[in-house]
Amino acid sequence: MREITYLEAVREAMSQEMRQNDDVFILGEDIGVYGGAFGVTRGMIEEFGPERVRNTPISEAAIAGGAVGAALTGMRPILEIQFSDFITIAMDQMVNQAAKLRYMYGGKGKVPMVLRTPAGSGTGAAAQHSQSLEAWMAHIPGLKVVQPSTAYDAKGMLKAAIDDDNPVIFYEHKLLYKTKGFVPEEQYSIPLGKADVKRLGRDVTIVATAIMVHKALEAAAVLEKEGIDVEVVDPRTLVPLDEETIIESVKKTGRVIVVHEAVKRGGFGGEIASVIAESEAFDYLDAPIKRLGGLPIPIPYNPNLEKAAIPQVEDIIQAVKETVRFK
Repeated sequence: MREITYLEAVREAMSQEMRQNDDVFILGEDIGVYGGAFGVTRGMIEEFGPERVRNTPISEAAIAGGAVGAALTGMRPILEIQFSDFITIAMDQMVNQAAKLRYMYGGKGKVPMVLRTPAGSGTGAAAQHSQSLEAWMAHIPGLKVVQPSTAYDAKGMLKAAIDDDNPVIFYEHKLLYKTKGFVPEEQYSIPLGKADVKRLGRDVTIVATAIMVHKALEAAAVLEKEGIDVEVVDPRTLVPLDEETIIESVKKTGRVIVVHEAVKRGGFGGEIASVIAESEAFDYLDAPIKRLGGLPIPIPYNPNLEKAAIPQVEDIIQAVKETVRFK
């Protein structure tokens, strides 16, 4: 199996779907000749032409509104929002239209669309281009929310998202674009709502999302040398959430830490903690559930302050040690 980048996996998933289904097309700002803000769609306009790789005005409301209309009339649009922060400009279209219409039409209408968007910090893009707002989207009934952490997951889950008859928010962390992984050339689909255990362990469970999966795995490698065996669970999909895999892992280890980059206050980690606390896993806990998340501040431009604003490997290691030593 060849090794490709996360970015290439996303592009390949879209290209294969577009070759297979004429109803699939892409729209967004600068996605044509320029190839998108991060180069994900580079080369696609040469293959599919401007009708299916549609450059749009600088209006996220227009992009999302056009996608909703196209989806309602039988197309399967993939819209790219250059930075996930700007989904806020398309909130009416996504929250009040895309998320609601299938329900309001009694299932007679459907909205099969995927909103792809780069998220997260680490690139020095500062406060308006570095946020992680996935918990906001997960709060809305009718929207599915996906956060793949590997190239393999990105390709398989993007196919599943495109094939889904509901609107899907597909978050791509900026720092993951250059990461590499083994990815089949052929099409494959990873079901939405199925978590993945990225590392087996017996002492403590870390439930991590997106870039934090990699930080958790790095922390686990360090902790292994100190005799602490960490299990890392990647939900991959926030909505629908695979509660069973998380609960079974916590029942096995008896300890759990939830880690995400988004601000801790109101973050999706609180939902995961509640799922655990309200399940049979609660009786297996040997220590309180611990959450790690970003500080309640705008993401700073300064690289040192930016790093300090979100959990790092050292923070995860410290949290694991505190949890394991809890009596």
